[in-house]
Order: sequence, then C-alpha cells, then structure tokens
Amino acid sequence: MRYEPMKAVLTDKPFSDPGWIYERKLDGIRILAYREGGEVRLESRIGRSRNQSFPELVKELEAEPTDDFVIDGEVVAFEGSRTSFQKLQRGGGPVYYYVFDILQVRGEDVTGRPLRERKRILRDALEFHGHVRFTTHRNGDGVDYFRYACRHGWEGLIAKRADSPYVQKRSRDWLKFKCSAEQELVIGGFTAPRGSRTEFGALLVGYYEDGKLKYAGKVGTGFSQDTLRSLGRRMRELERDSSPFDERVHPVPRGTRWVEPVLVGQFGFSEWTRDGRLRHPRFLGLRDDKPAREVVRERPS
Repeated sequence: MRYEPMKAVLTDKPFSDPGWIYERKLDGIRILAYREGGEVRLESRIGRSRNQSFPELVKELEAEPTDDFVIDGEVVAFEGSRTSFQKLQRGGGPVYYYVFDILQVRGEDVTGRPLRERKRILRDALEFHGHVRFTTHRNGDGVDYFRYACRHGWEGLIAKRADSPYVQKRSRDWLKFKCSAEQELVIGGFTAPRGSRTEFGALLVGYYEDGKLKYAGKVGTGFSQDTLRSLGRRMRELERDSSPFDERVHPVPRGTRWVEPVLVGQFGFSEWTRDGRLRHPRFLGLRDDKPAREVVRERPS
C-alpha cells in the first residue's frame, strides 16, 4: 500500500494550546520510508524513489530491528545549525532523516490512532541509528517556541493537534508558522545574461490559479555557477515560442525566452506586493517532488 503524505495549512497566527504539539519546521525534502520484508524504499511526495539519492539512509533503516513499517519525515542537510534546502541540493555533506510520524507497523495501519499515540509507537518501533533521528516536539507553548525558532534562524514551526489522526491530504489539524516567506513557483521563462553572468540572467516565475499560470515576477539572485549551467541546460531543452503565462508580462526584458512550465523551484522573498509580485526574491533550489500543476500561491488562513 502506498500512502499520500499529510500536509499542513499555512497560518500567520501563532498560538499556544495544551491540545497541540509543536515541531521544528525543517527545510528539506519530505520522504516516506517503507520497509517491507526487510527492504527499504524511500519515496518523495509524488511517489518517486529516492533510494539512489540517499543510500546511506536506506542502509541505516535496513539496520532497524523492526522489519515492517511506514514512516514519515524530512531529509535535511545542515548549514551550521540551520537546515538548508540549498545545501541539500548541492550535496557533498551528511544528510539526516528526521522522522516525525508512523503510518504502519508490523502490518497494522495506525493512521487512525491519535498523534500522541503514534509518537509513542514510533519511539518503540525504531532505534534511530546514525543519521536517522526522532523529531522532538514541545507541548502546548507555541508562541514562545515560535519566537525561539525565528531568533535561531529556523524556517518556522509545525503545529499539530495532539489527538488528530493521520489523513492523506492537506488538513487544518497541522498548521505551519513561517519565520520568513518561501514559496514554490513554476519557471516559465528566462532572460538573457548580462555582464559576467553566463547561461541566463533571471527566471520568470508564476503559480497556478484556476488552472492558469499567473505571473509572479522575475528572480535574478541565488544562483551558483553550477546552477546556472545545469538549470540553463534544462531550460534550453524546454524552450517554446510563446509565453506560458495567462497574463501579459510587462515589460518583457530583451532576449527573454519562454519555456514549458514544468520546472518547479523553491524561492525565498520578503513579501507579496499588492499586484501579486514577489518582493526581493531569491532562488533556493529546484524541486522534483511536486508537479508544476499543483503549485499554487500559499495564503495564510
């Protein structure tokens, strides 16, 4: 059986409540790990195998005494004390799998059990070898913990209703508080390079709304030389004659080239402008774990 990951809803109102637990929001790749008959399979949000990406984690999960489980967590890399999606994309350093939930153990589906009970089952089922870690949480005190998170450069917190079941969809039983703004966006074009820049100058990005790709602005920072080369090559293979955006991009920078809207990137920014554009955006990395058509603008609710 394959599970869909439970997803959190963005909110801009941190709160404290004894009926909720609070976990660090990690800046990495969401992974469900399946172990059946001793063999381990790592899957991304869209069901893509990631065993070849993280072979050391596969080995450590195969060393666990329990040989039948499905667990949910985030694979991360660290930049100092902070988790960094960019560092994870670059590779070359240690990666860790922070596990925060269990969906099945020894053939039993436990998604209907309350979260606190699933946490206890998870602690009993795994020994957490090497780079496989248990995700700690704090009970009840979300406001002070959120202040702590932001002071220490974390991405934010995930608040989870302590008695909630695990559902295979987005749910308000899980809420996310972000310290800084980030958004997944679809790449729809790129501008010509200037000066010493190679491959391309900036990305033209957007998000889907009512099935149409809305323009969100231009992103010209955050690229390493390796990223410029690899992303430039991928975009040239996807070139098309016309703009994929629903609305007219104005002004269109000279030398702009359009691409099929299939590449999804992660972007940081300071805020949305009134006309739906990103202010001070920066590129963080490509995502291969979400289809472009599922990328929508995240709005607090």
